[in-house]
Order: sequence, then C-alpha cells, then structure tokens
Amino acid sequence: MSSMNIATLPRMSRDALSALLLSTSSPSSKLAIVDVRDSDHIGGHICSSTWIPSSSLDVRLPELIRTLQDKETVVFHCALSQQRGPSAALRYARERERVLGADESRKQEVFVLEGGFVQWQEKYGKDERLTEAYVEDIWQEY
Repeated sequence: MSSMNIATLPRMSRDALSALLLSTSSPSSKLAIVDVRDSDHIGGHICSSTWIPSSSLDVRLPELIRTLQDKETVVFHCALSQQRGPSAALRYARERERVLGADESRKQEVFVLEGGFVQWQEKYGKDERLTEAYVEDIWQEY
C-alpha cells in the first residue's frame, strides 16, 4: 500500500496551474482538474475542470480512474482545498495505485490546488481564459 497521506500530497499553486492552462494549445490532453465542491460549486469554475461532487466521488472513482488514465497531471480542489480536495486526491491516488499497480500509477502526478477555488477566484475569477461562469457577487464574502 502507498505511503502517501494527506500531508504528503503535493500542492500546486494557482499561478502554476494557470501557467499550465495557458501554456499549451490543448492543455486538456495532459492535464485534468477535478472540482469536488458540492453545492458551493455555483458561482464559477476553472476552465476545463470536471465537477464531481465529493458526495458522489466514491461511486465515480472507477470511471474517473478510467477516463483520466492518460493524463500526466491531475489537480483536485474544493473551496479551500483543506478537506474535500485533499481527501478526494488521496482516495483517487490510492485507488488508482490499487487498480493499476504502483508502476503505472507513477506515470501520473496527483496534486491539490493550494487555497482551492477561493484563492483561485481572487486572482483569476474575472479572467475568462481561466474561469467560466464566474459570478463575482457570490465570492465577495470570502
């Protein structure tokens, strides 16, 4: 079994993720972003992200492992990336290793977005190249 735990999951900064999204003509061929927010998903999301509410993650893990198997980088996030995002990333990484084996699992890097969507939207919410369906009023209280 993997020695990976919540504390050892690598984090990715919002600036590094934005650079990845903007650097290639087709970032989705190598990069996947998984948004595990639940009802707090309203008000915007990172372009090209896949929304899988944390409440349905366990049921959707086999599908997720299958559909993301060719991605080099997978970034998970929730609102703050303190609980749901890291927990989802860890469950995904462990299940991927269990299903595909350790050697195959190492071909993909799994990250947690530092600061989650709250920090993302503070800097990139209004940037339509990076954020879709952004509603600024919803995020003013954060």
